[in-house]
Amino acid sequence: MPDINSLMPEAVQIKTQRLKEDLDDKIPAKSLGRNLLIATWNIRAFGDLTRKWDTTEEDSPRRSLSSIHYIAEIISRFDIVAIQEVKANIRALRDTLKILGSNWSLILTDVNRGDQGNGERMAYIFDTRRAQLSGLACEIVVPQEWLDKIDEEELIKQFVRSPYAVSFRSENHTFILLTLHIKYGKGASDRIPELRMIAKWIKDWATSLSAYDQNLIALGDFNIDERGDLLEDTFISEGLFIPPALAKAEISRSIFNKDKYYDQIAWFRKNGKDKLSMEFSDGGNYDFVPLLWDEDTSSKLQFSYMLSDHYPLWAAFNIR
Repeated sequence: MPDINSLMPEAVQIKTQRLKEDLDDKIPAKSLGRNLLIATWNIRAFGDLTRKWDTTEEDSPRRSLSSIHYIAEIISRFDIVAIQEVKANIRALRDTLKILGSNWSLILTDVNRGDQGNGERMAYIFDTRRAQLSGLACEIVVPQEWLDKIDEEELIKQFVRSPYAVSFRSENHTFILLTLHIKYGKGASDRIPELRMIAKWIKDWATSLSAYDQNLIALGDFNIDERGDLLEDTFISEGLFIPPALAKAEISRSIFNKDKYYDQIAWFRKNGKDKLSMEFSDGGNYDFVPLLWDEDTSSKLQFSYMLSDHYPLWAAFNIR
């Protein structure tokens, strides 16, 4: 049985080379001491895998060794990637790290318990040559007095999947990344309490952190279906800012529906000025579907379990 270190079949080598060339064209190159590339990616049911280079409908899970090579190649183009939907079984995640090599590291949470938590973890994979842990790692817990407010649109219990904050340092910049995966629920109204509470949390925390010249960036799967009022009322109204480069209609988040607005990268802004010491320079998604989906061997739904149903979303910052 092949494993992740086995020689790639020629077809996988060819597709990997095409993927590298496409990434070279669409993602900014890393430049030591000059830029920092941060990404968020909900990788669908990122848990186990089948140790075959090619899987069929009869295989479970459908994710294969070739899928992990493609995922690792995409991740390698960034300095830090926040990953949602990591499962209790982390075989696929461990194999991804093996491909990335000894310069890459990982920090993650334990499994979210309870049915609504969906057995998920939050994780960060990062290039230690470009970013290092700077000390803080914590899951966000809501103060009881915030939960005691009687309002149908206020959060009255803890987050289903606790947001996960980790501090990093790159060059002379210290920053905290806060990744989250808001519960989807039965409709948009089910997401309002968690979205409002995380916005309140970020505003409160960012205000105090700015005194120490630290940066706070929220990123992850906010499960916002559409651009519009839900985002304005729960997120932007608190002063959180989504750069125009990531707010454009053509920057889609879902491989199934171009209009979905699930994933976000945002930070706090006051009086029109970013509360960041780093300067945002560019951002976007990465559409891997045209290169990697073979309609003859899988449906698009099956393909989403091989790669993902979300695109990676990225932001580049100047750190000179």
